[in-house]
Amino acid sequence: MRLFRYVVAALGFVSLSVIALFLKLCLDIDRQGRVDQAQPADAIVVLGAQVLPNSQAGPDLEARTAHAVGLYQAGLAPRACTGGVKGERSAAAAVAGNLASSLGVPQEAIFLADGSWKTQEDAVQTAAVMAQHGWQTAIVVSHPLHVYRAKLFFEREGIVAYTSPTTTDVDGIAQPWRTYYTVREGAGVLWPYLERMGFPSHWTARLQKLVYEHH
Repeated sequence: MRLFRYVVAALGFVSLSVIALFLKLCLDIDRQGRVDQAQPADAIVVLGAQVLPNSQAGPDLEARTAHAVGLYQAGLAPRACTGGVKGERSAAAAVAGNLASSLGVPQEAIFLADGSWKTQEDAVQTAAVMAQHGWQTAIVVSHPLHVYRAKLFFEREGIVAYTSPTTTDVDGIAQPWRTYYTVREGAGVLWPYLERMGFPSHWTARLQKLVYEHH
């Protein structure tokens, strides 16, 4: 009976510790989205988002691209790399590139890092493009609640990443959506590590679905 109590207490302690660590992660995600780290770099990276059925940039992709163009015009980097999203990531990269061009970025200063489906792959593809040209530093542009995860994956690929969210007004996001996106991003940070630790694939598949089905 005493052993049983010890086991229950230990499980309770572990559970509370895991919850506390996840809450801290969520706070770090929220905090990162409030800071604009933009500074001189080799390239500006636009992480992809939804492309509308008419092949135009969705609101999030448009905001990311416009923000990146502003950074380019401010002279913070001489070039931009664009990525994509979901099954149409290559299209998203091209759409963002075309939009950046229409907003004044010369075509020769735009590089496509396409062929990826998720943030982790965006980092790999972008790192490959940057390595080909000897670039090492990047301003990574994305949604404010996405930049923490993006920075983590890009730095893992050896890129010095300065995050620049499309807005630092995280409080301006409706609370239900803010909570949902923050928890989703926390799951997005965790699942690649769970995969590496050998957790069952159906567990990590559920986390991937949570992170990417509405990305």
